[in-house]
Amino acid sequence: MKKILSVLASTAMLTTLLNADFLRVEMGGGAWGNKPSGELTYEEAGATGRYASDEKSSASAYAWLMVKHPVPVIPNLRLEYTTLQDEGDARGEFQDFTINDIATGDIKMTQYDAILYYNILDNTAWITLDVGVDVKLVNLDFTANGRINGIANNSYTVNETLPLPMGYARARVQIPGTNIGFEADGKYVTYDGSTVSDFRVKVDYTLDFVPVVQPAIEVGYRAQKFDLQYDEERTKLALDFSGV
Repeated sequence: MKKILSVLASTAMLTTLLNADFLRVEMGGGAWGNKPSGELTYEEAGATGRYASDEKSSASAYAWLMVKHPVPVIPNLRLEYTTLQDEGDARGEFQDFTINDIATGDIKMTQYDAILYYNILDNTAWITLDVGVDVKLVNLDFTANGRINGIANNSYTVNETLPLPMGYARARVQIPGTNIGFEADGKYVTYDGSTVSDFRVKVDYTLDFVPVVQPAIEVGYRAQKFDLQYDEERTKLALDFSGV
């Protein structure tokens, strides 16, 4: 995974710098009803362990904060927080523990995104376009519960912190004469056998009865895909999360 860190390091330098003419702060939060699917596998010197998702739908929390400023040479900032969880079955041998039968397992993924972006179009002809770099930090906990290392009702947790720099783009269209907007954004990186993507589409409605603070509501669809090799390629994570 260290190789991924340098893939998009120069992307921000290639972005056209345009002027933003006002300061704006946006923040929000909500629930993402997603259905996970996939697996986690471990292989080393003949030892093989596997976790498989039960593909049960769940609700995950998310929150975000965006700061847009009028200084053209300094990128704007968007911060995001997302929690994900999956449950399934685990068996076999892993790096630090052995499952003697079939254990229940769960994966928890806490994601922190720091997005540095430039505003290419700022509601020009009702179109907004942003491009930049997302530095995503994934805190992954894999827990197995069952007969582990010869002990019944045992539990073992493995923690990994995965830094993932990704390309970022966002497009928005405001419907003229209305408070309705359509928006899509995406984050993506692929390198050396690993691919991570995160795409969203949504429609929102802004309430403009307050001149400075404007509440809004939104609904959309989000899909995340993790296809990662790490731990010197001994561990492979292939998980998808998608839903409204």
